[in-house]
Amino acid sequence: MKKIEAQMCGKDLRFVLLSSRFNDFIVERLVSGAVDYLVRHGVDEKNITQVVVPGAFEMPVVAKKLAGKTDYDGIICLGAIIRGGTPHFDFVASECVKGLASVSLDAGIPVGLGILTCDNLEQAIERAGTKGGNKGVEAASAVLETVQVLKQL
Repeated sequence: MKKIEAQMCGKDLRFVLLSSRFNDFIVERLVSGAVDYLVRHGVDEKNITQVVVPGAFEMPVVAKKLAGKTDYDGIICLGAIIRGGTPHFDFVASECVKGLASVSLDAGIPVGLGILTCDNLEQAIERAGTKGGNKGVEAASAVLETVQVLKQL
């Protein structure tokens, strides 16, 4: 049996971190975690670009534009959508995730989903580097691994 598996090395790879300004006190922790992970796995910091958009809803259109460029091997999307008292949360989260999935499939480039969808601020804090881990790290790891698997196919 032949098994294709990624070597977790980012040497000579280029990534873009697409992050939202909304809830930036949470998002910056995700960005920091993602950068730290990539650098520790061999990505040169000069090969990491951060693009900031107003919020998660704007991410798919910018991700689509980035995916059309040949500058990046993967896109890591980082944001935080925190439930409020209206259905707005559901619409933003749903359209963001659907849009990013569509970009990834249409462009054939890994798009990492580091978008927190939390019921409250405490959950977001937990998932941005405390007891829930750092979802920015997890998104960076998933994109790096997927890039390396795709290179072998």
